[in-house]
Amino acid sequence: MERRGRTSVSTYKRKLIEVALPLEAINRESTREKSIRHGHPSTMHLWWARRPLASCRAVLFAQLVDDPSSNPEEFPTEEKQKEERKRLFGIIERLCIWENIHDEGLLNEAKLEIFKSTGGKPPAILDPFAGGGSIPLEALRLGLEAQASDLNPVPVVLNKSLIEFPSKWKNQPPVHPKAESNTGWIDARGLAEDITKYGNWMNQQAEEIIGKNYPKPKLANGESASAIAWIWARNVQCPNPACGVSMPLVKSWWLCKKPGRERFVVPIISQGSGSTKEIKFEIHSDKKKSPSEKDDGTISRTGAVCISCGTGVPLTYIREEGMAHRLGSQMMAVVAEGNRQREYLEVRTLDEDAADLPIPADVPDAELATHPQYMGAPRYGLTTQADLFTARQLTSLVCFSDLVSKARELVYEDAILAGLKEGNKESDRLENGGHGAAAYADTVAIYLTFAVDRCVDYWSSLCGWNVNREQIRSTFGRQALAMMWDYAEVAPFSDSSGNFKAMLEWVVRVVRELPMGIGSAMQADAASRDYKNVLVSTDPPYYDNVPYADLSDFFYVWMRRSLRDVLPKTLSTLLTPKSEELVADSHRHGSKKNAEVFFEQGFTDVFANLRVSTPPDFPVTVFYAFRQTESDDGGVASTGWQSLLEGMMKSGWEV
Repeated sequence: MERRGRTSVSTYKRKLIEVALPLEAINRESTREKSIRHGHPSTMHLWWARRPLASCRAVLFAQLVDDPSSNPEEFPTEEKQKEERKRLFGIIERLCIWENIHDEGLLNEAKLEIFKSTGGKPPAILDPFAGGGSIPLEALRLGLEAQASDLNPVPVVLNKSLIEFPSKWKNQPPVHPKAESNTGWIDARGLAEDITKYGNWMNQQAEEIIGKNYPKPKLANGESASAIAWIWARNVQCPNPACGVSMPLVKSWWLCKKPGRERFVVPIISQGSGSTKEIKFEIHSDKKKSPSEKDDGTISRTGAVCISCGTGVPLTYIREEGMAHRLGSQMMAVVAEGNRQREYLEVRTLDEDAADLPIPADVPDAELATHPQYMGAPRYGLTTQADLFTARQLTSLVCFSDLVSKARELVYEDAILAGLKEGNKESDRLENGGHGAAAYADTVAIYLTFAVDRCVDYWSSLCGWNVNREQIRSTFGRQALAMMWDYAEVAPFSDSSGNFKAMLEWVVRVVRELPMGIGSAMQADAASRDYKNVLVSTDPPYYDNVPYADLSDFFYVWMRRSLRDVLPKTLSTLLTPKSEELVADSHRHGSKKNAEVFFEQGFTDVFANLRVSTPPDFPVTVFYAFRQTESDDGGVASTGWQSLLEGMMKSGWEV
């Protein structure tokens, strides 16, 4: 986008992005990037709808570099311009390849082109809707000053951890007394080593404290095995007065569908004490007895069926029982590590007793939002943050969360012994711009908290069991807190997916590979913040797509529990800001019309404010990557795209 009414049109040099881009190569590498996991910044902490790093690198480069047609004295003919454009396209195509992110020769080549087109003084790049941080991170990688802001404190902390904190400790050796002996602690490698060492300490301490809550299963041969997960089913009392059994609410009885390894649960109804019936569960492997698609599970979108008496139960009854806190849970199976394969075992009394724990004090218990499209769980009585977890999961998360603070104290002590200045412990804090032992301890604590937050995603009662891959599925398989009827509770100390050490390693791999440079992130409202001396490239909210503030509270409450003393300004509120979030949410604003007005006015304010001070010699780039169509009398339209364009053009911008 360019500012309408530009005063120096005759001297303005068109940028490459305004003429042409090698879109096929950019799209190919952006698509391929989705399958890249280890070390990819998206794996450090979940945030939704991140832009591919490849496309961000390409757009930023082309936003700053002159198109050859802007330099007719150097490229006087169309043929020479075409030849030069092809050369620049070659740089972009190589920049987009993930494996080239550490190619210093290529990055220097790209930086040289940017410096040549900007007179050696490229503008700072700002993303005022920073989210997952793709744009600021790639600006930093291209040697530009990167600035990020967001209204939501979760992405603020995430962006600080991507573009601000690592460079603060560039080439800093680790302070842990048992760190590897290495003289080549370049970039953030020393910081990554400390995160590993103190994270491993947390894991050891936690296993001593809560390891007893996760008993080892016994295999058929009598040997003890490592527990991987426990499979649960929610239940509710059958409304048939002649039955009254605690009927399991199960979407599928299957545990494993791998060919030759099929395992499934079979419910067994038996007479309990008195006149009540009990339901136990057996594990079977005979394919002839396996559940068909028709009889797999007991609950669907329309209701449930009691396996004891056959009574059909509407979802309205289950919701009412849930809101009255009368939904229960029963363990169905135990997953153990066998001889190079998963073993599915029947539940012992020992397993049930180990999970029967009191809810610990000081758990996050804020009320959940009730958006009908994205917040399914609250409709069934899971109305607070704590309700989304079993008592055992809460116990483990509280333990690891508390250990972050203890690890921080250890880092502080070791940092002083390693030679970092002691100073005043409070004034030297990271949030106050400190550079000593306290600031370093704060930094390590933040990345350890990311590991805990990754655990939060895998340690809730909204996690399913993947019957094809035989592993836990995270809470956010999609952008919603959807109700999960039969769920999996992972073992924190296993060697399987979802354990703490694996979550820690995801974080460490990212930190090792982060680029160094000048970067900063702050909490700010895009409609009112200052845009002086910055060039904007941004991926704004997509109309009514997702109210991320509601979803991000899932992580924020645990992040704040670990870091409220580390980042007291950033994490000052009990929950993330909602009312100012720029999303056309009719649930939040009372009606569709009110939501439209709020969104469109907000966008107009953002781009009107931005227009006042953005550098006149460069275009602003705005990503819109959400496929949304609605039908009306005029045909098919995209309300979000239309609203975004109208907001910008009303503010004096043009394509």
